[in-house]
Amino acid sequence: MTSPRFRKLPLFAFALVTLMACHRQPSTSSVYFPPKGNNWTHLSPEKAGMDAALLEQAVAFAKTQETTQMTPNFSTQEAIFGKLLGPMPGSRAATNGIVLRHGYIVAEWGDTQQPDPTYSVAKSVLSTVAGITVERGMIADVHDPVAKLIHDGGYDSEQNKNITWENHLQQTSEWEGTLWGKNSDFVGKEAFGKGERKPRTLQKPGTYYEYNDVRINRMALSLLRLWKKPLPNVVRDEIMNPIGASNSWRYVTYPNAVADIDGKSMPSVSGGTRWGGGLWINARDEARFGLLFLRQGRWEDRQLVSPAWVKQATTPSPFGPDYGYLWWLNTGTSQTGKKAWPDAPTTSFAAIGAGSNTIWVDPEHDIVIVWRWHNGNPNELIKRVLAAVKK
Repeated sequence: MTSPRFRKLPLFAFALVTLMACHRQPSTSSVYFPPKGNNWTHLSPEKAGMDAALLEQAVAFAKTQETTQMTPNFSTQEAIFGKLLGPMPGSRAATNGIVLRHGYIVAEWGDTQQPDPTYSVAKSVLSTVAGITVERGMIADVHDPVAKLIHDGGYDSEQNKNITWENHLQQTSEWEGTLWGKNSDFVGKEAFGKGERKPRTLQKPGTYYEYNDVRINRMALSLLRLWKKPLPNVVRDEIMNPIGASNSWRYVTYPNAVADIDGKSMPSVSGGTRWGGGLWINARDEARFGLLFLRQGRWEDRQLVSPAWVKQATTPSPFGPDYGYLWWLNTGTSQTGKKAWPDAPTTSFAAIGAGSNTIWVDPEHDIVIVWRWHNGNPNELIKRVLAAVKK
């Protein structure tokens, strides 16, 4: 019987998703997964069905696109985002990246092993934690009100009481309140820098999209209360260790983001690095995370995330931009009717953070691109890489 937590998908659709995922995935013996450590096999572009010269041109272009948003020492951080709550590193790597084809590295440039803040890429990681939480039965249904399980006062008000887990995941929660010293309406230049917004009337949860870190931080706190252990440990045990990530990544919390969980003080994570902290990770580990989603949530012989969740997480919301469960999509079904990456397949999707930090996943061509600290137009690299695909 289909679990009610996936009731948004009819029974036949759920079965179809699972069947299609199984059909797309060759047996584990014929699919390459990189082992833990740095022995990730490089494959020549020709053997990967790509034109070496065109791929080299794509990489040459990427190297010229160093970000102008984020200075190497993060000196513009507070001016852009507002007063910090957590730490920032003293420096970051220059623009860098990786292209995977069939799981193998076919191109790599810059320092891909320096763990840097990845900003809102962390939201896609939190989305994955939510999916695992559903799979474990800790959330019966993403369409349930959060208040059904969380009783810490954060969902008691008339505005907040009907917010569902899916509302949080689609950035349509309209949660109202203050968390860790930041208010959900983003009013106040010192607190929010250039991100300050004008006051507006709150809408009914689930009817209005707004990209809002306070609300995602609230979702993270709610997940912490369910897991009853720090989410960095959950990310480590359920995602990073199983995919063979390095030991250099860290999920850095705000010093004041501490919650009482059954009498124990535990840190709560953020959905980005807007106010410092966040997920600090290298490009190779990000490529592993992208490969996990390219493989429909499977890593070697383990199904870490269900194919049904991957499908649901990459299905667009009817509100706002082309956006799923904290993943950016390319379906062209948003209110603008335009694709985010015009030269990319509609089936592609990405985790994206400021800076810009990008993990782009293309199931149609079996490609993952990680591109960090660039000027914010992923399509320009994507179209160059896809031009190199011969078969």
